[in-house]
This record gives sequence, C-alpha cells and structure tokens, in this order.
Amino acid sequence: MSAPGQAGGVPVIVLKEGSNRSRGREAQHANITAAKIVAESVRSALGPKGMDKMLVSNFGDVTITSDGRTILDEMDIQHPAAKMLVEVAKTQDNEAGDGTTSVVIIAGELLNNAEELIDKNIHPTIIIDGYKKAALKALETLEKLAISVNLKNKEYLKKVAVTSMASKIVADHKDFLAEIAVKAMLSVAEKDGKKYKVDVEDVKVEKKTGESLRETSLINGIILDKEIVHSGMPKRVKNAKIALIDSALEVKKTEIDAKINIETPEEINAFLAQEEAMIREMTDKIVASGAQVVICQKGIDDMAQHFLAKKGIIAIRRAKKSDMEKLAKATGGDIITNLSDLVAKDLGYAALVEERKIGEDKMTFIEGCKNPKAVTILIRGGTQRLTAEADRSLHDALSVIKDVLEEPKILAGGSAPELEMARVLKQYAETLPGREQLAVRIYAEALESVTIALTENAGLDPIDILSELRSRHEKGEKWAGIEVLSGKVQDMSKMGVYEPIAVKKQIIKSSTEAASLILKIDDIIAASKMKAPPMPQGGAPGAGGY
Repeated sequence: MSAPGQAGGVPVIVLKEGSNRSRGREAQHANITAAKIVAESVRSALGPKGMDKMLVSNFGDVTITSDGRTILDEMDIQHPAAKMLVEVAKTQDNEAGDGTTSVVIIAGELLNNAEELIDKNIHPTIIIDGYKKAALKALETLEKLAISVNLKNKEYLKKVAVTSMASKIVADHKDFLAEIAVKAMLSVAEKDGKKYKVDVEDVKVEKKTGESLRETSLINGIILDKEIVHSGMPKRVKNAKIALIDSALEVKKTEIDAKINIETPEEINAFLAQEEAMIREMTDKIVASGAQVVICQKGIDDMAQHFLAKKGIIAIRRAKKSDMEKLAKATGGDIITNLSDLVAKDLGYAALVEERKIGEDKMTFIEGCKNPKAVTILIRGGTQRLTAEADRSLHDALSVIKDVLEEPKILAGGSAPELEMARVLKQYAETLPGREQLAVRIYAEALESVTIALTENAGLDPIDILSELRSRHEKGEKWAGIEVLSGKVQDMSKMGVYEPIAVKKQIIKSSTEAASLILKIDDIIAASKMKAPPMPQGGAPGAGGY
C-alpha cells in the first residue's frame, strides 16, 4: 500500500505505489514469527538423537544433513528477518565451526520469550538492555566453569572431535574419524610461543565415492584430483624432488594478431625449429634443476610433455592455486613464477609420487613428506550423500580441535553449561531493579530450551528431565546434563562429552546480537517487486506468425 497523509485535504503519497509497510507490534510480530519458524526447522536436528533433513534444490540435487548451517543455506529463505538467523548460523560456522543448530535455537527462543514481554507492554529497548547484561553474565560464568586443558594430552582433543560428530550421520565411525582429524590438525599446527596457530584450510579434504567410511585415510602430503599428463611418463617415483611452477610450459601467444609471411618450406622449418628450441630450453631448465616431478598451475604444451616424458619426469598441469599453496606447505618447495629462476633449493620433497585409480578416476598422491604443514584426508563412503556429509562432519571436528588448540579450555556437553548459566542468571535477575529483571529471567529460560530440544529429540519427557537437572544444579552439580543415548541425567564430564569454550562463547554472542537486532525493528517498509515490462503488441519481436 502507499502511505497517504492528509495535507489540507489533499492526500500526500510518500511511498511508491505497491510498497508495503507494517509498523509497531505488527512488524515485531511478523519478524519474530519468521525467526521462530526458522529455529523450529532446525530444532529437531539437535543432538545425537536428532533427525536429518533431506533438502532438494531446484535442480533436483539432494543433500541429507543435520548440520544447522547447511540446512539453512540450502533452504531458500526469503523473509528478511529469517535471513538474519541464516547469517547467525554462518557467523557461528565461520568463527567456531560448530554449534550452528544451538545458536539458531537459542536466538529463536530469545525472540519467542521477548514477544511475551512485549505483549505485556514492556518496551523492546528494556528487553535488549536486559539481554546484554544477561549475555555478559553468561560469558563470565563460562570462563569460571571452563576446564583448562594440557595440550600434551591429546585425549581431550579427541573427545571434543567425537562430541562434535556424535550428532551426525557418521556417528558410528566417530572415534575412527576423530583420530584422523586430531592427527591432521596436530601435523599442520604451528607453535607461536606458548600458543598454537592453526588453519583448518591446511587440511585438504578429498571425497571419492566407493569402499566404506572405514577406508577413509590420512595422507601425509597432498592428493591432486589430476592424472599424469603423458602416457609415456612413469606412474611412480620414490624420493621425488618436486618443482612447483606458476607459469605455462608453452610458447606464449602474442597479445596482438600478427601475420608472418613465409615463402619457402625452409622458412616453415626454421619457424618450427625456433618454437621447439624455446620449449626444449624450458624443459632443459627443469632437468638441470634435478626435478623428477613438475606440477604446473597453467598449461603444458604437447611438445614439452614429450620432452619431459623422454627424461622420465612426471608432469601434472592446471593444478588449482589453492592446491599449489598446500603443495608448497607440504613439500617445503617454493612456487616459481619465472622458470629461469628455478634452482635445486626451490624443489620440494616427497617420499612417493604416484598415480592411483580411486573409484572411477585417476588421482595423483604426493605423500610421505618429511614435516608437512598441509595434509589431506581422503574420504571414502558408499554413496555420494554420505561422503558429502562426512566432509561436513570432518569440517566441524577439525574446527573444534582448532578452537581447543588456540584456546585450551573446554566445557562438558549435554546442555550442562547452559543449565549452569541459567541457574546463575536466575540468581542475578533477583539483584536487578525493575523490568530488566524479567528480561534476564527469560534469557535464562531461552538457554534451557537447548535441554528441552535435546530431550524431545531423544523421545524423553522434557519436564521431568528439566526439573531433575535444575535441582541437581542447585545442589552444586555443575556438570549435570542429559546423556541422551542412555536417556538419563549424568555427570557429563565423566561421560567424556566435551566442547570447546570458544563454541559456547560464540553462541552466546551471536544469538544475543541477532535477537537484539530483530527486536529493535518496529517498522518494515518493503518496496514493491519489480514487474516485468509489458509485452509489445503482436507478441515478442521476431515471433512473427506465432
């Protein structure tokens, strides 16, 4: 609708015709409802007993997952407030790598609870202030709760990885995969003083359908999804010296069109001989450096392939830039842009370079690197959907290991930290004056929604479990949580269910900010959708007679 105003009896149209405007309660209600629907869609995916979602794209591609971010990414969400929750899941994934489902559930619950206060005429600003105070108190509580970890004991790294994968399709193989993830991250982690610096990108994950998940393996080096360019080249080289080249092994085409007038056959021969000499010079440079393997980011001319094959050198072309960077980290070689600069000290080393047939495709393994700062995990699995979900699960596992390496503090899982934060917040609420007290109390209830979702997904009674957990936390059992596999309240630290503090801190920060942002909106002005231009009379141009 357009927004008319009266000015001396004449309506004043401020907004473009077709624009929509909703304000006040109506706008807040619309936003909160949209956010709640999004939170509801991922709620049943939380925890080891959570369900998976099957998402089908417009092209018919099927994704089966229980990963919060993937579910929200694949759902084509249109509502602007709902999109904010998708952003929250993305932020959580980028920052901590895990906890995407929890953050959306808590943000949805914060909004749901706020709506009850808004209906009682409590102003959104007061609720937001209360939420901010509650978030600070919650973060303070997490710091007090956290268990410091000695990184020499790898057991805790494995436990956080196992916990992150317990809720995924690959849960049956979580111990096996966690072992691989810990080895991979520790080999690429670099010590910076007392702290570690780690990049998840240094662990390359390759997927190939076939065999079973148990055949997934860690390669101390890099796997390239490429085959050796020439059939005459060896398929296997031991103790290989590797040249990494960022320029093309071919004669460059000129930028401008040029004509060459050739009048005699001798001139053609001279012309071809000149080209051959240029390519031979390039290959001689590689041979002189002592390289036995050449990996090139750009093209390799057929003639260059022939010369390299005669010298028994393996060549691979058109490797991705990201793979080249990982190869440099793994083999210790330098990426050379100008071939004339190539010398022996630029070469990388690998104990074995070999082309192998994996499933339908040929892949090149560059493995047995001495001290690789980039490694590869090769995922195998019975179906494409399974390997794709294993990839997502491993990403979460690698991320939580990184979180603990960078900030070596952990918390027990099973919603124990959320319940402890809720207990502290309820006590804290008593000390606050006025209406902010109500906001802090409903914040505590929103944190308890994680316990409710976990118990409902396990087919248990949330009221019984929640009341038992509350009473245990009141008695000082700070790690009491719901162990959904047995369906009982347990001390989660004894059950070995651990999560990094970084994940929980990011959940509190992101969900509070998202809820506050949505609550602050009291006016939605939506422009009208663009209309397609009218068709000219007589149909589309060029469609004569139809």
